[in-house]
Amino acid sequence: MNKERHFTQHRGTSVYEHSIGVAYTSYFIASHLPFRFDEQALIRGALLHDYFLYDWHEKDDSHKWHGFNHPRIAKEKAFQDFQINDLEANIIARHMFPLTPIPPKHREGILVSIMDKVCAICEMMNIRYLSKAMRLQYHLD
Repeated sequence: MNKERHFTQHRGTSVYEHSIGVAYTSYFIASHLPFRFDEQALIRGALLHDYFLYDWHEKDDSHKWHGFNHPRIAKEKAFQDFQINDLEANIIARHMFPLTPIPPKHREGILVSIMDKVCAICEMMNIRYLSKAMRLQYHLD
């Protein structure tokens, strides 16, 4: 995941910071809901949901359809570099719903998909959603 530090996601936020933010906010919300989640799969899927490992801002024809293609690329790279299970693969592959037409199969994927959008909006509006302590812990500042 350290490779993600070198790629910008939204504005000044790296893919690494974005992924930590999605994992943290997904876990936080899940811990306050009245039903169970597979916490390990939720966190791993959230951390790897954007594991595509390229700069999608570069002018390159292969990045033209980034929004549609990166979930598949991230899932393939996560399979190569980590031992992900089917639930984690589904979280990664379906996190761009409704831009991509097939929704997540499980509540973990639905939550990650929603929190991905919440974090992206915060990043675009320059709203800090991670605490100073968490930013220091993960060397984000």
